[in-house]
Amino acid sequence: MKKIGFIGLGTMGAPMASNLLKQDYDVTVYNRTQEKCRPLAEQGASIADTPRQAAHGQDLVITMVSNDQSIRDVYYGENGLLASLTSGMTVVDCSTISESLVKEIASVVSGLGASFLDAPVTGSKPAAIDGTLVFMVGGEAAVIEAHADVFDTLGKKVIHMGPNGSGAVAKLAHNTIVGINNLALAEGFAIAAKSGIPADNFLELVQLGSAGSKAAELKGRKIIDGDFSNQFSLGLMLKDLKLASSLTDGIGMPSPMLNLAKSLFQAGASEGFSEEDLSAVVKCYEAWIGQKIGGQQS
Repeated sequence: MKKIGFIGLGTMGAPMASNLLKQDYDVTVYNRTQEKCRPLAEQGASIADTPRQAAHGQDLVITMVSNDQSIRDVYYGENGLLASLTSGMTVVDCSTISESLVKEIASVVSGLGASFLDAPVTGSKPAAIDGTLVFMVGGEAAVIEAHADVFDTLGKKVIHMGPNGSGAVAKLAHNTIVGINNLALAEGFAIAAKSGIPADNFLELVQLGSAGSKAAELKGRKIIDGDFSNQFSLGLMLKDLKLASSLTDGIGMPSPMLNLAKSLFQAGASEGFSEEDLSAVVKCYEAWIGQKIGGQQS
């Protein structure tokens, strides 16, 4: 069995590492807050004190952290994982970070004789738990194939997007759509609720009609019930939209819907909803219409 170092045990990383342990992989985990390592240790994981230690002697290292600065700390910081890389190892980053940083790290990893894949995911917390994530991967096809067993354990599909950096770009383009779709759902709910239409009836219509979407499927019930427990946080969605906006600025592409979405999620963050599920952006609309969409809110 492959020896795997897993770095980053947040909302997505912890269930991913857990699924690897369930398949009897030899897993060493690291998280900045070591408390989060304990449930994995109970499943049989070894606990590392640093990213460098987590990567030492592994066949494969997986990173899943929140942003560009966190990635820089994990890779380049004191006791960063780059110091442990040797020829033949593979590093897979599943974070959502900028294309420029992905290409920079890929070049450094390659210079050390190792391989790098940028492999962000979609599916949020439920898919991480169920092992049904979808990976969008940038890097060499042969490297992806060499670790097909690991991808199969963690997800249901791997889509090869092209060379290093293309996985990161695909994720930002994808999450632009996710953000816009969730705002469309919130706005439609607000129009219906302000006009006296029962939220349950409206959601049924959306799901049966051409307005149906993954946003309605995954977040419609949460909005009605006022359940904003975190599957993918509003703060992380805002971070992704900011990265996407920087990307479109860099390629000289107008992106009016993206920029509006960024502003609306910024409004949600300003109201203190960053740590709640991204669907909590609907609370901005509820404030504007002076009523709740459905059930009680937390």
